[in-house]
Amino acid sequence: MKFGLIAGNGRFPFLVLEGAKKQGASLAVVAIREETDKRIEEIAEKVVWVGIGQLGRMISFFKKEGVEKAIMAGQVKHVQIFSGALPDLRMVKMLWNLPQRNTDALIGGVAGEMAKEGIELIDSTYFIQDQLAQEGILTKRKPDEIERGNIEYGLKIANEIARLDLGQTIVVRAKACVAIEAMEGTDAVIKRAGELVRGKLTVVKVAKPNQDMRFDVPVVGAPTIEKMIEAGATCLCLTAQKTLIFDKEEMVKLANQNKISIIATGNKTISTNLV
Repeated sequence: MKFGLIAGNGRFPFLVLEGAKKQGASLAVVAIREETDKRIEEIAEKVVWVGIGQLGRMISFFKKEGVEKAIMAGQVKHVQIFSGALPDLRMVKMLWNLPQRNTDALIGGVAGEMAKEGIELIDSTYFIQDQLAQEGILTKRKPDEIERGNIEYGLKIANEIARLDLGQTIVVRAKACVAIEAMEGTDAVIKRAGELVRGKLTVVKVAKPNQDMRFDVPVVGAPTIEKMIEAGATCLCLTAQKTLIFDKEEMVKLANQNKISIIATGNKTISTNLV
């Protein structure tokens, strides 16, 4: 079976390619000019470059390559959608029929157009299941009492903004929201929180209550910890089984060196066996 990859920015697309190669799968890659790292041409067997609004060209390429199942990996910044890029006719028609233009609606619309052509959008972690966060304390240090309080409070707020499809990350201090993610992304919201308040910040990043694993899956890595260090954040809470961790060994080592606690737990509350 021939697989397709819609590649956004960051390392996610490269890890999918690596995982697919290990499993003997071939991927035809659609790279987005505004987002994808150009080095993808050095790794992928077949690549076509499209603009962010060229839905028709993307589908035509996949059909030509005989793609039956496609994976979407890597962020496409929400602001790009409103950046003035000219959509093709197929994208225009899709956008016209959307009841709203949040992340789920936009990507769900793209998935719907692909399905019309016999191309199924599948779980973005299909080839990298081993990189999903497992429940537990990932670092040497557990969250302390203050951080646990921040997490319990933060999960309630983060789950609500995730349910509304506004963002996945909030930063908390003393059981009060310091910063809430919208279109800017996790790194930017952590940086903003550090500019507003210094010290004892807790970052809570959640999956949506009904997370569609085909797209917009939460991702963290060493750069997340670097931003936390700069902002003075001391604890990171993730949704177990639904958050991808890239370069886990490097990320945990950096967290341990800076006495940052990382916990992966359920979306609702901290599991009793982790406190």
